[in-house]
Amino acid sequence: MYIYPDNLESKARLWLWELRDVAIIGVAVLLSVFALAQTGSFALLIGAVLYAFLTIRAEDASILDFLRFAARFLIWQQQSYEWEEPM
Repeated sequence: MYIYPDNLESKARLWLWELRDVAIIGVAVLLSVFALAQTGSFALLIGAVLYAFLTIRAEDASILDFLRFAARFLIWQQQSYEWEEPM
């Protein structure tokens, strides 16, 4: 018996994250634990936890995606408005 996902073209997911994000989180936590042991600084560990929180996916959207779209709209893309005379 085979069980297929609803959308065969969707990205692979593990729990609440895509597999790419799980790999990034794993490497970041590993490096941050090494840095914590050497320097005693929690900065990298906080960054890894923050990235893990921002990349939680719900209905194919994450907080990080929303922040990227908002920054692109508000900061990096030029907005142009054309006014027309009412008839």
